[in-house]
Amino acid sequence: MKAFDVTESNGTELIIKGKYFKIAEVKEEWDQDVDDPQSVVDDLKKSGMRLDLFTFVQRLPESRPKYDFFMEWDNVAAIPIKTYQYWQENQITKQSRNRIKKAQKTGVEIRHVCFDEELVKGISDIYNEVRIKQERKNKYYGMDLETVRRLNSTFLDRADFIGAYYQRELIGYIKVVYTDRYARTMGILGKERHRDKSPMNLLLAKAVEICAAKKVPFLTYAKYDYGKLGSDSLQEFKKFNGFENIIIPRYYVPISPFGSCMLTLGLHKGVKNLLPQKLTKYLRRARKTLYSIKYSKSKH
Repeated sequence: MKAFDVTESNGTELIIKGKYFKIAEVKEEWDQDVDDPQSVVDDLKKSGMRLDLFTFVQRLPESRPKYDFFMEWDNVAAIPIKTYQYWQENQITKQSRNRIKKAQKTGVEIRHVCFDEELVKGISDIYNEVRIKQERKNKYYGMDLETVRRLNSTFLDRADFIGAYYQRELIGYIKVVYTDRYARTMGILGKERHRDKSPMNLLLAKAVEICAAKKVPFLTYAKYDYGKLGSDSLQEFKKFNGFENIIIPRYYVPISPFGSCMLTLGLHKGVKNLLPQKLTKYLRRARKTLYSIKYSKSKH
């Protein structure tokens, strides 16, 4: 897992990312507004830290830009929630409804679970099942129990854990964390060898049911569209299960002269995003082939 520098400015906790280009962003930007961004910018410029850019977003559901800083459109995957029945009948596809029914008929059991040692061990088994997830190297593979516990123990005072079980085995889980405006998934993973039982669809259905009961207006799942770098299968999962692509403003504010150059050259998007789309698709296919050969013995 990557390690980031952490700092605080004007009551806002920030993390510093990047090796050559240093970008500061709000550590929990989905959970915290930046009410006075100019004060944060002024503070960062006076701090003496090596920084090039500061970036922040307007949180859902605010989509009309309200600051004069350099802005680009970002996006978030979100299910607007009315009722569970409305989601079932109007927001998801027939394929998703069939998968929910299939999971139920197969014998997958959904439980509201406590965060305890048994759950940590179950999550660890999911993490360490395969080396490749969604055509990428599984960043959780090989993680020890203590790290698994630490990663999943955040926001326990306002989180729900939902587990999918098959014959007493945890085959998938979802963590839902509630904010003042919406709920967010902070973990939704399942075992590859049980994909045929569609536990992820059943888990998401339970999460929507809980959010509807709590009158939560949105359930979010990170970004909807990761552009050229995203996983097609993950985007399809979001689309079929009622997630919408909601655009929100993301601001970039130069902290150093080099930061201004980054914005001019488009380097704030990352070098990978500057590659031509055809080359990106070719490299993704090559990576998938390489991983399938290298880790074929590790797959179940």
